[in-house]
Amino acid sequence: MSQGYAIELYFDPALENQVLKAWNVLARRQISTQLIEIESRPHITLFSSPLIEPAKLENIVKSFAGKQEPLPLSFSSIGSLPNDKNVLFLAPTPTLSLLQFHAQLFDALKKEGIEIGEEYRPDSWIPHCPVAQEVPKIRMGEAFSVLRDLKLPVTGYAMDIGLVEFSPVRELFSFVLSNTVEA
Repeated sequence: MSQGYAIELYFDPALENQVLKAWNVLARRQISTQLIEIESRPHITLFSSPLIEPAKLENIVKSFAGKQEPLPLSFSSIGSLPNDKNVLFLAPTPTLSLLQFHAQLFDALKKEGIEIGEEYRPDSWIPHCPVAQEVPKIRMGEAFSVLRDLKLPVTGYAMDIGLVEFSPVRELFSFVLSNTVEA
């Protein structure tokens, strides 16, 4: 039974490998293996919903991806979300290009009548790349210390956008950010 769907932004191979390093070091220390177990891929979640029609989203995302260029990213800090999932993440520097990218996707979804929850609206979205989920509270400090040992910032590009069903994670489709549409 699906728990939901998410539109995710994926990275170039070098940046993806930097994030996977963080996942692996946390797994080796038995702090968190959740993202590996659910077969996730390093990403930034742009939108998520428990109920959605994947076929309706496919055309929206395909059209959107065709109008976008690869997006420069720099993960410059680490953080945690204030919820019960005990998520630790790498935070991208919130550049104007990243915020505009998200706002344009929001507008494209809204235009098609897609309901968007508060946490994914442009004025409240927190861009982040999860590196650990369900970290035991007593190990949060240790997990932060491990992540502080990463050589930040790590930089690269967002190259693809896709839709996944979770959990476990199953990619339904993805498209390269190609900017092939003539203005």
